[in-house]
Amino acid sequence: MAKNEKRIHVTLACEECKRRNYITTKNKNNDRDRIEMNKYCRWDRKHTLHKETR
Repeated sequence: MAKNEKRIHVTLACEECKRRNYITTKNKNNDRDRIEMNKYCRWDRKHTLHKETR
């Protein structure tokens, strides 16, 4: 089974501590902008905004 080239791996970084906590995939055709999610940061011990890094 061939990999789908429309989905790319992106890294999410916490906005408060600036650490790169999560790796996820996104469809680059549907989501052209950088994604933002509220995720749990284990260093801050709370849910914070995580943004896509390049």
